[in-house]
Amino acid sequence: MKVAAIQMVSATSLAANLQSAQALLAEAAQAGAELAVLPEYFCLMGRKDTDKLAIQEKFGDGEIQRFLSESARKLKLWIVGGTLPISVDDTSAEAAPHRAPGNRVYNTSLAFSPGGQCVARYDKIHLFKFDNGQEAFDESRVLLPGKTPSLFEMKDRAGQHWRIGMSVCYDLRFPELYRHYSHSGADVLLVPSAFTYTTGQKHWDVLLRARAIENQAFVVAPAQGGLHENGRRTWGHSLLIDPWGEVLGERAVDAGVVCHDLDFAQRSLCHTKLPALMHRVI
Repeated sequence: MKVAAIQMVSATSLAANLQSAQALLAEAAQAGAELAVLPEYFCLMGRKDTDKLAIQEKFGDGEIQRFLSESARKLKLWIVGGTLPISVDDTSAEAAPHRAPGNRVYNTSLAFSPGGQCVARYDKIHLFKFDNGQEAFDESRVLLPGKTPSLFEMKDRAGQHWRIGMSVCYDLRFPELYRHYSHSGADVLLVPSAFTYTTGQKHWDVLLRARAIENQAFVVAPAQGGLHENGRRTWGHSLLIDPWGEVLGERAVDAGVVCHDLDFAQRSLCHTKLPALMHRVI
């Protein structure tokens, strides 16, 4: 199965970002990709955290969701929309302890089939917080954490079935989520991200390779990569990694597409020659 990790340098305009994503998805389709994954916050990197509240959508409808559905159908692609802000149901228990309706959203990754149907939803579980005295981030100011892991199944053009585990960015630091996916039979782990330059240069590649190696699964990690209109700098280095921890493809900075064929037999061979997952005790 040929997959594409799409790297972006998203701006502060929703329209501009959707236009950029459309061109990159078309490039992936032209390269023969069957699954294309957009990065976290592909639709908006606002000037402030609360900017995402203005473009939030109810699950099931909205400009961004229609864009993903129509792109999947037109390009005949499986598409995972890195993340977009999905409204919290005001009647839900999650909304009750917080401020006025609409002041918190989920950071949600959605998967669409080539028929345009949304087949999976994952709300980012772990929310990033970082302060080194020069940079400070706290996603919990605007986001609510998800609670549930999410997988979806797809069949590639050769008829092979794949199980895909979904995650987002900061989740990468919590290996128990990926072990859950491994135990559930995931063949591919998705990690759409917007890693900061500071943390990315130290931890990005080693964490991604570790998740691939310890779970003997492919990892697809599309990222934001460059200097954004809002002044933020993201690490980039979108990666495709095999179950042995080898890098199959990488894009360092700026917008672009990283494509590679994932060989299902390679994962099976990895499990056979080193059956570590069968040796689990705890």
